[in-house]
Amino acid sequence: MEINDGEEEEFEFSRNYFLAKELAGSGKKSTRKISDINVVDEQELRAAAANIELKHEKEINSLVNSYKRLYPKWAFELRCGFGLLMYGFGSKKVLIEDFASTALTEYSVVVINGYLQSINLKQVIIALAEIWWDDLKTKRRTSSGVSSKVQQPFNSRSMDDLLAFLHESDVEENDSFVCVVVHNIDGPGLRDSESQQYLAQLASCSHIRIVASVDNVNALLLWDKKMVHTQFNWCWYHIPTFAPYNVEGTFFPLILAHSSTAQSAKTAAIVLQSLTPNAQSMPVDALYTIARERFLVSSQVTLNSHLTEFKDHELVKTRRHSDGQDCLHIPLAADALEKLIINSN
Repeated sequence: MEINDGEEEEFEFSRNYFLAKELAGSGKKSTRKISDINVVDEQELRAAAANIELKHEKEINSLVNSYKRLYPKWAFELRCGFGLLMYGFGSKKVLIEDFASTALTEYSVVVINGYLQSINLKQVIIALAEIWWDDLKTKRRTSSGVSSKVQQPFNSRSMDDLLAFLHESDVEENDSFVCVVVHNIDGPGLRDSESQQYLAQLASCSHIRIVASVDNVNALLLWDKKMVHTQFNWCWYHIPTFAPYNVEGTFFPLILAHSSTAQSAKTAAIVLQSLTPNAQSMPVDALYTIARERFLVSSQVTLNSHLTEFKDHELVKTRRHSDGQDCLHIPLAADALEKLIINSN
């Protein structure tokens, strides 16, 4: 009986399949372990990744230039009350910031880096309220109703009060707004439900416009229909840039690299092993006293604003001491701090 090529190929596939199943059931198990993988140092791997030659540079530049021709349209849609959501393969950070710096020069712009592991949205919204209030004073369009509602300092007001202020409707010129650029609105620092709800409420404020990027294929699961169509009011733009995620990737551990405490606070030791327990932490009140004596800050509010920046980048963390005081500590190993001090001098 003759066997054609197709039947012979199918027979060979079936034979290999059952042979593989037989060998798998022979009781022999591989002795290889994940720990046997010879991974490289994180610094070496990042340096190698940074030196990868970018291909098709001419075509990519042409593609990005085609997006830049959309700047007037994007700015018009923001003025009409829409939010802009950029998606597609490649980092969109440079492109979005270029759009904000060239097409939105008449507006204030605040940037949120959603690729960070933790973000203090309350501080962001306080900053937005302060910027909007300064804009109002500069333009001399503050009504008596608005001025009466901002007598209380912004940093002592609730989220609802801050959002209500940003949504104040009796201010002239509704096309005047503060633009919020959110890199990776689906990032780890913003992925929880509470953060997304606050961002949606922020986007629906009369004097706030949002330009955001997403990279996770499941980003739509973060929002319901009301958030998408009513609060964010997205205009979707597919803008693949094919640009490497150099900045965004800095804050994520590399799978094929050894974790290094000298490279990142996320993989650093929790405390400085060389110090005594009492010297590892500093009460916030004591830090404020020292900072004020050295004329570094003039108020507790200023100190807190500086600390927020460090906390967002996980360079400083807070924990409760045995005596009940909130203490600050730096989650870096001693060798990492030594390198930091040497490089800064």
